[in-house]
Amino acid sequence: MKWLARLIAPGSISDEQAMEDGRADGNSAAFALLVSRWEMPIRRLCMRMTGDAHRAEDLAQETFARVFARRSSFENGRKFSTWVWRIAINLCLEEGRRRRLAEKFQLQIAAAPTADQSGRDSTPHQQASEGERAGMVQQALAALPETQRAVVVLREFQGLKFREIAQVLEIPEGTAKSRMADALVELGRMLAPLRDECDEPAARAAESDTQRIVI
Repeated sequence: MKWLARLIAPGSISDEQAMEDGRADGNSAAFALLVSRWEMPIRRLCMRMTGDAHRAEDLAQETFARVFARRSSFENGRKFSTWVWRIAINLCLEEGRRRRLAEKFQLQIAAAPTADQSGRDSTPHQQASEGERAGMVQQALAALPETQRAVVVLREFQGLKFREIAQVLEIPEGTAKSRMADALVELGRMLAPLRDECDEPAARAAESDTQRIVI
């Protein structure tokens, strides 16, 4: 009945509490709550790491399968978010090694305009230019080594702090910052032709796009 009382106000249940309930008695409702909270963030992470929306969906499902299978190993005091990010990242890295396509991944970034940034006032030429710039940025990200890409994705798209990234990837915080710095240099090198070829307004927009990703 403890879970029923919590279910009335699911927002008050922490991920760790839900994991504890699911681990204690195999509570399917507790596990369903975790899936509902984390399915889309994990799917987006997998898509940005693999560049394949369909494979990302499979990897997200495998992530939660592993969470459920390993629920008994979840330790008290551990942060659930760190644990689930790590499982998903490891699955993506395993997938990359299996398929030997790390250098060819076409990273699909959820860069569609939001309702207040829909571009409905822009011209077709402007939209085409923006799409071309976004494509070049995507290709540059996809060309990064997996270790650097993982840091960029966790930092810029999932909003994790370097301390949290270090916990997820099980590396020193300094290493996470170093990989981010190396990724910044490499992205700047790969996107240099874009800055050279754009006219001044487009160049400013391209630079803004790059800074949004890597800063």
